[in-house]
Amino acid sequence: MQAFRIGMGHDIHALVAGRELWLGGVKIPFELGLKGHSDADALIHAIMDAMLGALALGDIGQLFPDTDPIYKGISSLKLLDAVVAKVAATGYKIGNLDCMIHCEVPKIAPHRAAIIETLAKALKIEANQVSLKAGTNEGFDAIGKRQAIACQAIVLMIRE
Repeated sequence: MQAFRIGMGHDIHALVAGRELWLGGVKIPFELGLKGHSDADALIHAIMDAMLGALALGDIGQLFPDTDPIYKGISSLKLLDAVVAKVAATGYKIGNLDCMIHCEVPKIAPHRAAIIETLAKALKIEANQVSLKAGTNEGFDAIGKRQAIACQAIVLMIRE
């Protein structure tokens, strides 16, 4: 088995009225939320897919299908707990995690520290192992038109 493995994850959800906005396990005060079967936390979804992909363990659609009513409205932090346990069983741990949130609104900077702390705790790693950046799409595409938020994550997994 390799000592190091890298995984990449991506997720995008539409911004809609009548939903809470969750990113990285933190509730962001905003008039719109992300549309989805679970809480639609696109950042956690990207992180889970990065972790699973690094170890060739499938993806979140396979593990938590949106056709299963048990996952309706579920906190993505609960899903992340299951992925963390699945990954730990392989003998790998996170070396570092690099994340990007693509959105025009809301501003992420005021929530950055809380998101990093929440993710570090959920992933059982130190905060200095989590990098979080945010950027806009300068008015281009659904993100630029304030219709969606997309997230990307890259993770380095290290065999223990």
